[in-house]
Amino acid sequence: MPRIAIPKREDAPAESKPILDNVDKTLGFVPNLHRLMSISPNAISGWATLMGSLAKTLDVKTRDGIALAVSEADGCDYCLAAHSFTAGNLAKIPADEIELNRKGRSTDPKRQAAVAFAKALIETRGKVSDAQFAAVRNAGWTDANIVEMIALTAQFLLTNFMNNAVQTPIDFPDVTPTKAV
Repeated sequence: MPRIAIPKREDAPAESKPILDNVDKTLGFVPNLHRLMSISPNAISGWATLMGSLAKTLDVKTRDGIALAVSEADGCDYCLAAHSFTAGNLAKIPADEIELNRKGRSTDPKRQAAVAFAKALIETRGKVSDAQFAAVRNAGWTDANIVEMIALTAQFLLTNFMNNAVQTPIDFPDVTPTKAV
């Protein structure tokens, strides 16, 4: 049971409804997370602005790989289910790649560096090593890309914290959490 009552879409504050409408257009429904955040128009607007800006960075498969690695490393079952669903259904990432991304890995060498870096950011609370930083650069990512990876990790951490704290009921197909390695 969630620690905060999640409003029905029609009960959300008026200022939040345009964002919920955009989520509905993208996913075909309004997930519990978004209805939860809609309680605070400022919180959902801040999230939507950050997400909208960061959706223009990197490539979709790398962004989704980062989301999966962060959600697994942070232990957010809600976000793990949501990102597994969107990675498979919207980004068309194969199931075996989704599983690798959850572990902070990828079959693509450049994406591998980004996903591993995001996982390390969570595990070290941002205090990544010089070697981890160098690995991202050596894979061909620019300093601007590295800043974007850090921002994306923080964006996903925001929703991880929201769901873990509130215990948001999962309304995506369940996935089994694994021990990230």
